[in-house]
Amino acid sequence: MNAIPEEYKGGVPYLNVHDATTAIGFYRKAFGADIRIEIPRRGGKVAHAEFRIGDAVFLLRDEYPEYHFRSPRAIGGTPVDLLVFVPDVYALTERAVAAGARIVRPVEKQFHGDLLQVELEDPFGHSWFFTSRVRDVTAASL
Repeated sequence: MNAIPEEYKGGVPYLNVHDATTAIGFYRKAFGADIRIEIPRRGGKVAHAEFRIGDAVFLLRDEYPEYHFRSPRAIGGTPVDLLVFVPDVYALTERAVAAGARIVRPVEKQFHGDLLQVELEDPFGHSWFFTSRVRDVTAASL
């Protein structure tokens, strides 16, 4: 028995959303998410779901104010940005916008060697950075 499963070695973001069923469909369509687990709860809510975008793992659930699980919609925005490396940030951006994501800042080359989609907001109020590495840099070269 491994106390820390291989697929969960790092921190795993747990997203609270106002409509988890719709969010799961959006993440699948917009970001190519692979839904691994979806556990329903009474009242048509999702108690727990797991999805992956590439190797990045995310957990998701409907908001439950009684447990202090509030979505960005409930608190007026989010203080957290999610960053995921993808093979082609341009293709992902086109796909996400077609599915309903909003571009906050367009794709642009960054001084530190990454190509970022900064910032992409999903319909549930979460802020995403998608990036493709275009060259390797060292701290000395910055």
